[in-house]
Amino acid sequence: MKYIFSFILVTTVLLGSNLDELIEYSVKNSTIIKQSEIEQELSKLKKQESKVTQYGEVNIVGDITHYNEPRTLAPLTPAVMASGLPITTTKDIFSLGLSYSVPLFTGYAQTIQIEMDEISKSVSAVKLKLTKEQLIYNIRSLYISILTQKEILKAQQEYSNALFDLKKQIQNEVKFGKKADIDLLKSKADLQSSKTKETILKSNIEILKASLSSLVGKSIKKVDGIDIQIKEPNFEIVNLYKNIVNLSKVKIDDMSIQKAEKVISKSKSSKLPQINLNSYIGRNYGNDIGVNGWDDETIVQVGLSIRYSLFDFGKRDIGVQKAEISKIEAKLKKEQTLLDLKRDILEATQKVKQSYANYSGNKIELELTKKSEKIENVRYKNGVSTLNDLLLAKSKTEFALSKMIQSKYDYQKNIYYLDYVLEKGDK
Repeated sequence: MKYIFSFILVTTVLLGSNLDELIEYSVKNSTIIKQSEIEQELSKLKKQESKVTQYGEVNIVGDITHYNEPRTLAPLTPAVMASGLPITTTKDIFSLGLSYSVPLFTGYAQTIQIEMDEISKSVSAVKLKLTKEQLIYNIRSLYISILTQKEILKAQQEYSNALFDLKKQIQNEVKFGKKADIDLLKSKADLQSSKTKETILKSNIEILKASLSSLVGKSIKKVDGIDIQIKEPNFEIVNLYKNIVNLSKVKIDDMSIQKAEKVISKSKSSKLPQINLNSYIGRNYGNDIGVNGWDDETIVQVGLSIRYSLFDFGKRDIGVQKAEISKIEAKLKKEQTLLDLKRDILEATQKVKQSYANYSGNKIELELTKKSEKIENVRYKNGVSTLNDLLLAKSKTEFALSKMIQSKYDYQKNIYYLDYVLEKGDK
């Protein structure tokens, strides 16, 4: 059994992490996503709370009251007084009963509040989508950065190996007096510099892995490669702009405008009468002073209360003005959002074009530097050029290769950024 467990453990460590699997895991387990989901659930509960408020509430009520003078257990009515029956009086009245109160008319404020809560619920759902889009882009960006550093590290290691072979070659030639000691020192110095770069790259990879692990929510040891298809971009920027109105950021602003309109209506509703129904059924208990014995009376009452604010020194008008200003502010925010999204789409498409141009140029540059390096290698062997010329040619090849690798992954990262701006990451 322990051998099976060991095999599973080793397999888990050796297997790499797939980008899609990491995204799926993070979306399900990320605390950031869970917080957004909780906010969405809270908005649903708030709507339900507003909805049930319109049905009023039933309460059990009770009280004990002591009077300095005797009181009747129930209000005296003409019928009671005409009956000639003894009237119970007491100084201590105990009451217990049920009350029900419900707003009958609030100037439509309750209905408007329910509509506002529905908008808030929709906003929280859209914000959840935006949170997922942000998380997915961040994961992709870190993942691409790790792959970039890994491939550059591999190229750097190959460069170090080439320098090591050159050092060995020079050592042999120094023994036979074909090369000077200074060439050996130069080759060793360049080899050490390359090894130092390897160490820095390895350190960068570990830092990026730690950041990705923190973002995803689990430890990541290795990452799998991805297939990058580089093709010349051909964007119809006008068509991309047409999709702006359907993006979540614009929808949120639209809902903010709708909510502001509801706030205006709610503020105006405060100018209308407020009507409430209040009812009570219960019993009053007390020790009858006349007979020194306990008695009780049933109390039933139903009433309507109407409140209409005649004059409030402009308070309600100020509330309406504030709501109208909030609506203007929401509209201006939408206008700015549309401008920002146009800028972001243009920037994203241009970055893709730039990275494609960089990759194409770096690819040609690499081919040329490789040819130059081969020529310099032959020239150095034949004693026509110096070691400095050869090392310079090798370093140019290594630098061109690093640039090509960087531009290749930059192209993919910019594709991911465009997906993020257009909200196509969470598919």
